[in-house]
Amino acid sequence: MADQGDPLADVVTLLQPGAPFSKLVTGVGRWAIRRTEFGRPFYCVLLEGSIRLLVDGHEPITLQAGDFVLIPSAQSFTVSSLEPAEITIVDTQPAQLTGGEFRLGKKDGPADVRMLVGYCVFGSADATLLVSLLPELVVVRGETRLATLVQLVRDESRQTRLAREVVLARLLEVLFIEALRSSAGSAASPGLVRGLADARLAAALRKMHENPAHAWTIAQLANEAALSRSAFFDRFSRAVGISPMEYLLAWRMALAKNMLRRKDSTVAEIADRVGYSSQSTFTVAFTRHVGVPPTRYLAEGVGTPQVV
Repeated sequence: MADQGDPLADVVTLLQPGAPFSKLVTGVGRWAIRRTEFGRPFYCVLLEGSIRLLVDGHEPITLQAGDFVLIPSAQSFTVSSLEPAEITIVDTQPAQLTGGEFRLGKKDGPADVRMLVGYCVFGSADATLLVSLLPELVVVRGETRLATLVQLVRDESRQTRLAREVVLARLLEVLFIEALRSSAGSAASPGLVRGLADARLAAALRKMHENPAHAWTIAQLANEAALSRSAFFDRFSRAVGISPMEYLLAWRMALAKNMLRRKDSTVAEIADRVGYSSQSTFTVAFTRHVGVPPTRYLAEGVGTPQVV
């Protein structure tokens, strides 16, 4: 696990993010493409030019060169030129050109836009739960460290060096983590990152991660945040998107699943380490949350990591 008391690092460590799939997409003229996904983590690094991004449930965003977008659990979104085409292409792949480039809009002429797009994979079998703790949409711009990473990605994407895809994948993994870290200071959508951007809520979140086995109450967590119980509950729920006790339960279950997959502890030991007084009470909570009891979770191979 990560350093004790670092909630974001804890979640990212359990997620095991990777970015092995990416493609260089260019755009010329007016174009628009709408994609309907099923929970896949989508990212876009804008290398040159400007585009418009519309994610369902969010205001349209204009992206400039150097901007990075991460949608941890993409559903439906539209990407277009600043002056979009009249007809949006739904779930259609860009045209593939020579050299591994993909083209939107006119097939001829110099590109107005260059971007690296792709999908992340998460090694954790519990990715769905962990992703629910992250913001729905992460947009990072104007960050020096991020700009350096984007420059490295831009340079590598233009070359045909040995191990190019391996280097790109590693750079994108770092970009993923840096984007989450950088977005803590922005107007992130509800999720763990937005909660950590609030110093008072961050104090409570760190305590939950430092000691998940503690029998936390709203009053104790509110005290850590130096807020009244009602103010803490409302502020936490708005920022993180779920209540404090729902977050604590989700984190305990994520830890329990990880420990079960490692097979180095008994169910009783895991129950104690995630805050349950007995194996039976843990089994009831786990079954209600996951849908199967801990022993069946392992026996049926539910804990096998998979690509999202």
